[in-house]
Amino acid sequence: MSTPLSLTCTSLSFAWPDGTHVFDGLDIAFGPGRTGLVGVNGSGKSTLLKLIAGELTPSDGTVRVAGEVGYLPQNVALDTALRVDEALGIAERRAALHAIEAGDVAEEHFETVGDDWDVEERAFAALGELGLGHIGLDRTVAEVSGGESVLLRLAALLLRRPDVLLLDEPTNNLDLYARRRLYAAVASWPGVLVVVSHDRELLELVDQIADLRSGEITWYGGNFSSYEEALAGEQEAAQRMVRVAENDVRRQQRELADAQVKLARRKRYGQKMFEQKREPKIVMEARKRAAQESAGKHRIMHEERLAEARERLDEAVEAVRDDDEIRVDLPYTAVPPGRNVLTLRNLELAYGARVEGLFELRGPERVALIGRNGAGKTTLLRTIAGELPPVVGEATAHVPLRFLPQRLDVLDGELTVAENVARFAPGATNNRIRARLARFLFRGARADRTAATLSGGERFRAALAALLLAEPAPQLLMLDEPTNNLDMASVRQLTTALESYEGALVVASHDLPFLESLGITRWLLLEEGRLRETTPEEPAEPGGRGTPEHLRRATA
Repeated sequence: MSTPLSLTCTSLSFAWPDGTHVFDGLDIAFGPGRTGLVGVNGSGKSTLLKLIAGELTPSDGTVRVAGEVGYLPQNVALDTALRVDEALGIAERRAALHAIEAGDVAEEHFETVGDDWDVEERAFAALGELGLGHIGLDRTVAEVSGGESVLLRLAALLLRRPDVLLLDEPTNNLDLYARRRLYAAVASWPGVLVVVSHDRELLELVDQIADLRSGEITWYGGNFSSYEEALAGEQEAAQRMVRVAENDVRRQQRELADAQVKLARRKRYGQKMFEQKREPKIVMEARKRAAQESAGKHRIMHEERLAEARERLDEAVEAVRDDDEIRVDLPYTAVPPGRNVLTLRNLELAYGARVEGLFELRGPERVALIGRNGAGKTTLLRTIAGELPPVVGEATAHVPLRFLPQRLDVLDGELTVAENVARFAPGATNNRIRARLARFLFRGARADRTAATLSGGERFRAALAALLLAEPAPQLLMLDEPTNNLDMASVRQLTTALESYEGALVVASHDLPFLESLGITRWLLLEEGRLRETTPEEPAEPGGRGTPEHLRRATA
C-alpha cells in the first residue's frame, strides 16, 4: 500500500480584503519528504503556508493534515523579554522538574512534567544542533541576534517534533555558519517538510519542487538544479511554439488579405456585368446573391482561422515566463568623487562594538559590511541612521541618508503603495508617483494595494521605491540584508535597480554572490567588536565562485 498523504488542500480559495484573489480552487497534496515551494514574489507561497498553518482562513475549500504542524514564519518576532526556555515552550515543565528535584512532591508538578523527564537534555541537544549551545536557557531573547532568534524558533519546533514542518524563508538573517546548521536540520528531517526559500543551497536538499504560478502548482522531481534544467527545456519549447504561432498568424493574415482582394475583384466584375446588362436581370441578381453569400462564408472562414491562430499565439506566449526587470533613472542621487559622505569618529555602539579613530566614506563608494550574526552590523547601521544614539563618539552623514532595515518597517501597512511613496515625496504629483512606481513594477491597480497585503518581495520592492524616490533624493543608501525574502528573479531586479543608483552605498549582507554583483569598492569586516577594512585576495577558495577564502570565513 502507498504511504498516505500527510497534507492535503482541496478546492482551496482565498482572497485579500481588497478583493485580490490568490487561490481559486487549488488542489495540492504533500507526502513524506522535503518539498521546495518556489515561485515569483507575490505568487502566494507565504499565503499558502499560512493557510496550512491555520494563521489564515480560506474563503472556500479545506486543509487536512495528518498530525501536528510546525510553522516557522518569514519574519520571526519573539518577545525580547522572554527567557530562552519560554521561547522554547518548556518553561513550565522545566520549573516543575526543578521543583521536584528540590524536594517539592506536589502532584501538579508531576502532571506538568508528564513523561518529559529529559526536557532539559533535549532542549540543550536541540540548541547544540543549531549552534546555540552557548546561549543557555535562562538568558533573554533580547540577548540573542536576529539570526539566532530564527534558529531559536526552529529549535522550539524541533522540540515539539511536529509531523509536518513548514519553513518560510528560514535562511533570512542567518550567516553562513548558521545556514549550515539549518541545512543539516533540513537534510535529516524525517517527516513532511515544505520550505519556501530563495536560498539555492537549501533548495538543493529537497526531493521535489512545487512551482506555484498563477494560482496553480506544477511539480518537478528532484532538487533545484533538476528543476532549472527541466524548466529550461520547457521554456525553449515554449519559445519555439511562440515562433510557430507567430508565423501562423502572419500566414492567416496574408490569406485573409488575399481573399479580400479576390472578393473585391469579383464584386467589381459583377457590378460591371450588371451595369452592362449582358444577362437577364433575374439571372444577374441571383448570381449577385450567390456571390455575396460565397464571399461572406469565405471571409468568415479566414477570419475564424485568424482568430484561432491568434488564440494559439496567446497560449504560447502565456507559457513563456517573463520576469520583468526594474528600470529606473535616479540622476539626483549622484555624489561627486571625493565628496565627504559619512564620518565616524571614535564610535562606541550599544552592545559593545567600536569604530576606533576616524573612518570616512567619500564619493559614490560601494561598501560591503560583513561579519557573523550578532557582530553588531545592524546596530552600526541604525546608529549611523540616527535610530540609536552612540555610547561614545559621533556618526555624521553629510548628505541625505536613507536606511532600509531588515524588517522593512518603513512602510505603513494600512496605506497603499502609492500613498506610502507619497509620504516620502510630499511634493510629487500623483501622476509622477505612479509613473515612477511603474518602473518598480507597480503598474495600475498594483500601486493601489495596501502594504499589508504585499508579499515579502513586493514589500521590499515598495520600500526600496519609497526610499529611492524620496525627496530629497538619498545620496547615501544603507541596506540591511536586502536579499532576505527575495526570490532569485527579484534579486536580479534589485541588482539592476542599484546599477542606476549613483550615490554612496553601504550593504550589510551574508549573500556574497549578491555583494559581488554590486561592484563593491570597499569591504568592511565587523569582528570581535572592531570594524576594520579587509581586501579581497587571490586565489579564491576552490568552488567558491571567485569569492576570496577569508571573506567566506568572515561571513561563516
